[in-house]
Amino acid sequence: MLVETMPDLLIIGFIFLTGWLAHAISSRAHIPRVTILVSIGVLVGPVGLDIVPAAFTQHFSTVTHLALAMIGFLLGESFAGRDLIAERRQIFLISLGASLVPAIAVFSLIFLATSNLVLSLVLAGIATATDPAATVDVIHEYRARGAVSRLLKGVVAVDDAWGVIIFSLLLVAATTVAGNETSVGDIAHSAWEVFGALLLGVVIGIPMSAVVGRHRPGEPTLVEAMGFVFICGGCALFLDVSYLLACMMLGATVARRAKHIERPFHDIETVSDPFLIIFFLLSGMSIELSALNLLGVIGLVYVLARCLGKIFGAVVFAHFAQSSPQVTRYLGWCLLPQAGVAIGMALLVGERLPEIGEPVLTLAVTTTVFFELIGPLVTRWSLYRAGELQ
Repeated sequence: MLVETMPDLLIIGFIFLTGWLAHAISSRAHIPRVTILVSIGVLVGPVGLDIVPAAFTQHFSTVTHLALAMIGFLLGESFAGRDLIAERRQIFLISLGASLVPAIAVFSLIFLATSNLVLSLVLAGIATATDPAATVDVIHEYRARGAVSRLLKGVVAVDDAWGVIIFSLLLVAATTVAGNETSVGDIAHSAWEVFGALLLGVVIGIPMSAVVGRHRPGEPTLVEAMGFVFICGGCALFLDVSYLLACMMLGATVARRAKHIERPFHDIETVSDPFLIIFFLLSGMSIELSALNLLGVIGLVYVLARCLGKIFGAVVFAHFAQSSPQVTRYLGWCLLPQAGVAIGMALLVGERLPEIGEPVLTLAVTTTVFFELIGPLVTRWSLYRAGELQ
């Protein structure tokens, strides 16, 4: 009863101290703090000790939007940087392979296991999503430097754009197969979700490019930068377009147009840390025992197919892009984390196809926690093998 009446402010205080403890453990045990935070979330959540009030986890959606909006902006700014101009062909091809091949692999194996065409289509679409927050967090935490980590930032930025496009198309196909009416409006909405987000990022990015960094010449202040980023994310949610894509395009637009800015947005990188700590902890808390019980064979097939698809797709398309041996061998292993975007896709499936909505959401939540536990570990190992960890 005491736990249920615990003030949110007290819980947030414990969460930040937990984040500090996770960082301290990470630096000594060489385990990514993402994995430690998600593990602690599972431990204190419904599956474990169940000591955090259920009402507190209701903030998960808002925290996800805040964290991913800032990560998306930083990825967009990084992708538009001068150091990646010569490598955009590699980023384009590798990200395409890391989205398309997992979708094909998951669709094929799930259909062989279940003979359910609708379920196979929607799970194939969800498999394309990655978690840029976890991947970027590992890169920053270990100060990774090199071709793999540099290209990885660009790939995870573009990868989710491909994921949204592929998922939208497969969801329309699944709706048609299920016998539900698919109107021109559904197809138009799928296109709007992608291209509307890109347009929104440009529309807000143009005035932001002209305004930021003027009060303090050459250096944008934290308040003005966060204001524009959150307005962009909020407008995207209001207009029902991808807020992650919108914020990525915002960052890319500012990076290309704001020539007067001498320093990049390191302040946002710093201030995003508290949001990411809450985000990763709540990711672990969101899993329930019923989700574990329902995982079953389909979940295992999904995990295996997505892992093989991400790794194999990146390897094959890196060969096409004539990438270096290090990039070809190790980059695909860094694309396994999966989080909020996948759960958002599963919720959309529940709205369009309620007959399979509950099992799809259950599988998405459960496998997301698994990928958040294992993915950062594999990412760190891959960057270490590539010789990019200091």
